[in-house]
Amino acid sequence: LVQLVESGGGSVQAGGSLRLSCVVSGWIYCMWDKNWYRQAPGKEREFVSSIDSDGRTSYSDSVKGRFTISQDNAKNTIYLRMNSLKPEDTAMYYCSCDAGTPPYRYWGQGTQVTVSS
Repeated sequence: LVQLVESGGGSVQAGGSLRLSCVVSGWIYCMWDKNWYRQAPGKEREFVSSIDSDGRTSYSDSVKGRFTISQDNAKNTIYLRMNSLKPEDTAMYYCSCDAGTPPYRYWGQGTQVTVSS
């Protein structure tokens, strides 16, 4: 029904920037929030940011003011612009989409972000 494929991860130095992309197949089914999560080694997956169908956004306190989520309906793509990256931002980043009633959360395979000091 829904498939998500992330890209754009990589290795950067602290203070650098990256833009993650997530192409969504079955975009029309993602009627609820679209999200970015991350998981660092040995830690639980944590919420990073979300955007709803009206474009309203939310962010975790740890990334607020540095990361920006956006979506391009024409390209079926979710973006996460990450500025002023810190070593603690190092993690596997996953996009997700809530689809169906009741909503079910679909996940991508993840893209690795590594920030060196």
